[in-house]
Amino acid sequence: MSNVDLYFMHKAILLAEKGTGFVSPNPLVGAVIVKNNRIIGRGYHEKFGDAHAEINALRNAKESVRGAILYVTLEPCNYWGKKTPPCVPEIINSGIKKVVIGVLDCNPKVCNKGVRDLENAGIIIKVGVLKKDIEKQNESYIKYVNTGLPFIILKLGLTLDGRIATKKGESKWITSPQSRMFDQKLRKGVDAILAGINTVLKDNPKLTCRIEPKKQLTRVILDPKLQTPINANVMKGKCKTIIFTARNKKSNFKGVEIVKVKSEKNRILSWDEILKELAKRQIASVLIEGGAQVASSALQANIVDKLYLIYAPKILGQGISFSDYLKLNGLKSAIRFKDYKIFNCGKDFILEAYVHRNN
Repeated sequence: MSNVDLYFMHKAILLAEKGTGFVSPNPLVGAVIVKNNRIIGRGYHEKFGDAHAEINALRNAKESVRGAILYVTLEPCNYWGKKTPPCVPEIINSGIKKVVIGVLDCNPKVCNKGVRDLENAGIIIKVGVLKKDIEKQNESYIKYVNTGLPFIILKLGLTLDGRIATKKGESKWITSPQSRMFDQKLRKGVDAILAGINTVLKDNPKLTCRIEPKKQLTRVILDPKLQTPINANVMKGKCKTIIFTARNKKSNFKGVEIVKVKSEKNRILSWDEILKELAKRQIASVLIEGGAQVASSALQANIVDKLYLIYAPKILGQGISFSDYLKLNGLKSAIRFKDYKIFNCGKDFILEAYVHRNN
């Protein structure tokens, strides 16, 4: 793999990142057009329903693209069953001589079909440049397309001895301001943020993205008994709120969607039904933020894909642990993680990891 290809594909990846928070359930895609080793066109998928990265790059080109090379992070599409026309015909008609693709689209409507039609038109194709980086960038999209379920991230702020709050529920603030800003960046990158009724009653959070006012997060509340106060912060503002409950009781909540699902042991709502309902609403990624019962039940149900543990350099002693409600049978049934990394954030450090599954 040439350094030239790596360089220009990296530029495309950085462009793709600009669409974070606005393109889901579509993937993040970036594209650059290169002629004589110069970038003459740039584009990225900016908003769901708008033009794709390749089209934006062609439109933004500063000169003729005939004979140029297109670097694009994801395979160009060639089907009509979507909001925008397919990209492949425009690429062919533009006179592009070569297309370098980071990764094939996992969507069966696109996979290999865009490549096939480009090759049939006499365009040179190269696939697989920075493949792993692009797959990670689009991990939510890939899971959503392959399984029909949203990608689940669990984020927790805790002390070195694993406490997320004192015994009385005090948790503001365990982690540093820099870590709380990191949390806001996580919120920008997902479709929905989820919390349990205990968090709503104790902390009265807004569950919004404060670093991006245009970001419309869907707020998801797990409320088995339908106890959410009508004047709670999660009931206010422009962001949509969905409350999952086991109650048949109708509510007077205006502008709030109430969804009844099955209740399992210990009044835990069915995660299987919750995720299917969220997927129906084109929610491709969910950030779980609290509290202990919700975190434990999500891990117990094996629905968590990715974990962020934000550790503050503190010892609390007696308090609430996010794993207090887990019921595991010894070391053999311990939840394991893989592909983990640790990095600093202000005075804290963060463990990023993926849940290891045998299947």
